[in-house]
Amino acid sequence: MKRSPPYLAAAAAMVLLTGISGCGGGGGSSSSGSVSSSSSSSSSSASAALPPIGSSGASSTPQQVVAAMAPGINLGNTMEAIGWDGTPPFTHSEEWAWGAGTVNQAIFTAYATAGFKSVRIPVNWSQYADANDNIPQFWLDRTKQVVDYARNAGLYVIINIHSDSWVTADPTQAATVKAKMTKYWTQIANNFKTYDNHLLFAAQNETYDSTNHGSQPTTAECAAQTSYNQAFVDAVRATGGNNSARTLVVQAYSTNIDDAVTCNATLPTDSIAHRLMMEIHYYSPWDFALNSGDTTHWQYGAIATDPSAVETWGNEGFTRQEFDKMQTAFINKGIPVIMGEYGAYPKGSGPGQGITTYTNYWAQYTTNAAVTRGIIPFWWDTPGGMFDRSTGAVTAPGPINAIMAGMTTNPEPAASVGINGS
Repeated sequence: MKRSPPYLAAAAAMVLLTGISGCGGGGGSSSSGSVSSSSSSSSSSASAALPPIGSSGASSTPQQVVAAMAPGINLGNTMEAIGWDGTPPFTHSEEWAWGAGTVNQAIFTAYATAGFKSVRIPVNWSQYADANDNIPQFWLDRTKQVVDYARNAGLYVIINIHSDSWVTADPTQAATVKAKMTKYWTQIANNFKTYDNHLLFAAQNETYDSTNHGSQPTTAECAAQTSYNQAFVDAVRATGGNNSARTLVVQAYSTNIDDAVTCNATLPTDSIAHRLMMEIHYYSPWDFALNSGDTTHWQYGAIATDPSAVETWGNEGFTRQEFDKMQTAFINKGIPVIMGEYGAYPKGSGPGQGITTYTNYWAQYTTNAAVTRGIIPFWWDTPGGMFDRSTGAVTAPGPINAIMAGMTTNPEPAASVGINGS
């Protein structure tokens, strides 16, 4: 599997390109119509918080967690947006810096109305913190306000540490990273310690060693990254309150599936059983799904009509194989898995410009392949993507309908199952 850093590419596309939502799913879309009625059911604010996660007894199974939380969506390019109107540490929110405007209740209500049950809210902390890694209260309060918007809409919520380059798997920096991870998560966890288990914490994002990116991680790099997961668990649990039993999400190295089953086969030690989940991301095949600089690969899978427009890897069979790895390594052992980011977006130029047929098929197929194996998918949505961030109005119903259809229906033609690498 390619080891490109999808978040960074998406952010760059969002900031630098006009007319293309770099990781948004709506730019150049030719889809029309409205969100189907089958996707209109939303989770209730009175829904039960996640029970203990396990494979037997009173604990919930990974499949029950899927039923409670899937599908999910990201409030992308917003709370993690890096500011440019001054010098850090910033004393005001930079959530608008990548085009999101100011977050309000409407977007979360729209997510729930469309049928999403969970929202992942990436958050940057370091651009607000002082030299001693103290997060200012105004940013903790603003993050809490945004979480409250999501909870008011009845959504499960995940917050993390995102867009922070200091989180590196470089072994020479591991001690510094662990100390900072501990201090940040102690502050974040204390800020939310009275919240129930509708709120989940996720340790980090796509952590890797930039000096060795694109190659198999070394034993030392794996050890560094997994030590951050452990530091996160220890810091959150030490704050007490509802954090003593909160469900926590730990990440695979670079959120890569192949690394998950090697580097991260053993979960962190926890003071309470059945409260940990594993996170991976999925943007395969990369040139089709998210590489805005590629105009050649704009078709996908069994429904493609032009072989020259299809990647030679990463089609349905590859997706099945990758998700099967997660099912074997984690889900079958009672450990839920979230696909914290996934998505495929129409090309902004070239012969596939604005064509959504294949990206919507990818969305439905990938969603279905995930949920049928017990993986909880979170679509990567950005400003200019599927929703108007100010009003909550649906602007690209095609991918939303595809995601909702994927919850129950596999769109792959039956005759093609078993080809394309499976």
